[in-house]
Amino acid sequence: MSAPNGAQSGSPAEVRRFAHGSRVPGWDTAADLSKDPAAIPEPATTPVPEELRTEIEGHMANYPDRRSAALPALAAAQRVHGWCSPAAIDQVACVMALTPGYLVSVATFYDMLETTPVGRHSIYVCTNISCSLRGADELFERVRALAGDDPQFNVRSFECLGACDMAPMASVDGVYVGPLEDDDVAALLDDVRRERPVLPDKQLAALRVADPGANSREYPRPGSAEALAAARQAAPQRGAEAQERAPEAAPHDAPAGAANPDIDPARARFGPPMGGPEGDRAGASAPVEHAAPVEHAPQTTGNSPDPKDSDDDDEKRG
Repeated sequence: MSAPNGAQSGSPAEVRRFAHGSRVPGWDTAADLSKDPAAIPEPATTPVPEELRTEIEGHMANYPDRRSAALPALAAAQRVHGWCSPAAIDQVACVMALTPGYLVSVATFYDMLETTPVGRHSIYVCTNISCSLRGADELFERVRALAGDDPQFNVRSFECLGACDMAPMASVDGVYVGPLEDDDVAALLDDVRRERPVLPDKQLAALRVADPGANSREYPRPGSAEALAAARQAAPQRGAEAQERAPEAAPHDAPAGAANPDIDPARARFGPPMGGPEGDRAGASAPVEHAAPVEHAPQTTGNSPDPKDSDDDDEKRG
């Protein structure tokens, strides 16, 4: 079986590594310096699905600086388009009034944001130390072998999913399952194909914990229509509650500026933005207090005679 993306192949017991030495693909890609910098997409020429626009605006309402909503906005676009395609990046950039380059720099850094077409079902098998010691590398190879070339699967090894207590484990469309055995792989893939809950008895929510009140609530599946509807319903409510709590004259926590065009500079806690027609300039600063000069005694060594003592000796001899 050939290894994807230039990874070195080997037996299932060996640790597979890519050409650059890591067990996961690299995220560094060279910038095309021959292209002009992309400006903020124009709303008139960039159609955005209404549901996607509503969700992105809901995420933006949760933060004083709209750039903080880049991750959930890109994740929302990925659910709509299947990956962070150029069209998806442009749509997010249009709604958030950011350049596509800024969003590309975010999308290429985070492993769970896909910048190339992938299958719509993501299966991330953790291969970090705790899972690897418990057979995760062999488990990953078995998932790849049984998934084969099915285009609906996006099977990847993942450096760490933060669930060492259930090692070896995997994330299936955002649902954590484990500890997994080789015999679980066929049932896991079959559940995904049939759109059933994946290995219900091995999901994170089914694990026993010390708190008797834990895992007592039902949560919608990540990325499902129910989860998206709940997020869209909660975002305006949180924004309205925050506005009611804050008096009209209260200063805003965020600085005014290009990133926050709707903030009145007079109400910004950090004052008006730097710059203007003359360009960036420093703001007013407190006067600098200089310390008074310190008078230092002349430095002498034990072997060096004091000039005053020499004068006294001359007077005595005279």
